[in-house]
Amino acid sequence: MKYKDYYAILGIERKANDDDIKKAYRKLARKYHPDVSKDPAGEEKFKDVSEAYQTLKDAEKRAAYDRLGSYQPGQEFAPSRDWEKEFNTQFNNGQSSFEEIDLSDLFAHFARHPGAGHRGAQGGRASVSVPGEDFEVATKISLDDAYRGTQVALELSVPIYDEQGQMRREARTSHARIPKGATDGQRLRLRGHGGKGRNGGRDGDLYLNITLHPHPLYRVDGHDLYIDLPLAPWEAALGTAVEVPTLAGPVNMKIAPGIGSGQQLRLGKRGLPKPGEGEGDLFAVVKIVTPPEISEREKSLFRELAESSKFNPRSHFKLEARHAS
Repeated sequence: MKYKDYYAILGIERKANDDDIKKAYRKLARKYHPDVSKDPAGEEKFKDVSEAYQTLKDAEKRAAYDRLGSYQPGQEFAPSRDWEKEFNTQFNNGQSSFEEIDLSDLFAHFARHPGAGHRGAQGGRASVSVPGEDFEVATKISLDDAYRGTQVALELSVPIYDEQGQMRREARTSHARIPKGATDGQRLRLRGHGGKGRNGGRDGDLYLNITLHPHPLYRVDGHDLYIDLPLAPWEAALGTAVEVPTLAGPVNMKIAPGIGSGQQLRLGKRGLPKPGEGEGDLFAVVKIVTPPEISEREKSLFRELAESSKFNPRSHFKLEARHAS
């Protein structure tokens, strides 16, 4: 049979613990899942990652795998007779040796035959319950959906393992309720929506990785929102009242005279809801803008203002130059 380095496939060391194995699997399964991967070889890599995880997450299978020794990936090898004897593994399908089987078939054999493995004091062991596999999927929602909460239908293509340990793909639709206040990068857990458990094991979980569609007005930072607030020069100088859009509807905001570009005005509790903790805030960021086109009358007024005003927006240049010298 050809050797597969399950540790290298998952990108972990041989001394990795169960948490390391699970984290590595989740990261790679998310990367190579056929529903999200752009890699032409993504599905094959996903199968290899799943195969490696199915072996290394099981203490008995991992021990048997480790006792096989270490070879170069793809190198032909055969388990020793001592290994076969120790793990009580026999193939009674007409094959006289392991040469014609795949490494995954060898460890699927452990699942099919409860006696294939270390025997306990009673000379055997009962079938071990195996929890179902956890799945991860990315889903995008709008900012309005994040504000109000929504329900999404997830069309999944999930790997299913039969009693012989062979994998097949199965189409599945799962419905998920996303609570209001979901944020970009949030990971939601749906219990029991993952792979089916075996021998009485619990079903796995489905994890949703939430991303938000870009919004034309708002920028998102956790539960806080930011919006640019354009003001004309005379509005900034004289003060005004403006209507600011929020996800809950427009609100009126009073602008004090002399406000500067870049200042942030806070609208409390106008951001995204926080689960059990109120709401985030909305920050209006002042941007002073000039008209792209002005009439002759407007030009005349600006010239009059320029001649009568003693305001110098660059007065600090001279102060800094003086300090530097």
